[in-house]
Amino acid sequence: MLVEDPIILVADDDECAELLMTTAFERAGLVRPIQFVRDGVEAIAYLSGEGIYSDRAKSPLPTVLLLDLNMPRKDGFEVLSWIRRQPALRQLHVYVLSGSSQARDIHRAYELGATSYLVKPGNLEGLMLQNKALLAWLKLSHFSSLAEPMAGNTP
Repeated sequence: MLVEDPIILVADDDECAELLMTTAFERAGLVRPIQFVRDGVEAIAYLSGEGIYSDRAKSPLPTVLLLDLNMPRKDGFEVLSWIRRQPALRQLHVYVLSGSSQARDIHRAYELGATSYLVKPGNLEGLMLQNKALLAWLKLSHFSSLAEPMAGNTP
């Protein structure tokens, strides 16, 4: 089954990120609400459908993950490594969205299976332009729905 409007999950510990991302994506034309988690442990729980994320009507399995690298408890590299070990999440598009433009971070993210690596803009206007371009790309892309991951697959 193809997904027409991607379901976006944002994993970012920045408290302002939710408001900024929501505003920027709404202005770019995204209709579907964005799902947010605050750290790597929550991201894995969400993707596994565990705990408060077990109701897929409220916490739908995403087709796209915007993943920050610098998060508490588990960082983005750990989350990305975990995702790529999950057979049911192999088709999940993971866009690293980081403040780091360090070559070692970019290389490591791609080595771990990132779909793309985007450097966070420093202001709202830049974020809106980036999200508008990302949303246009996502609308042009074709996504297949992901199989539900089996509960209990967390390390």
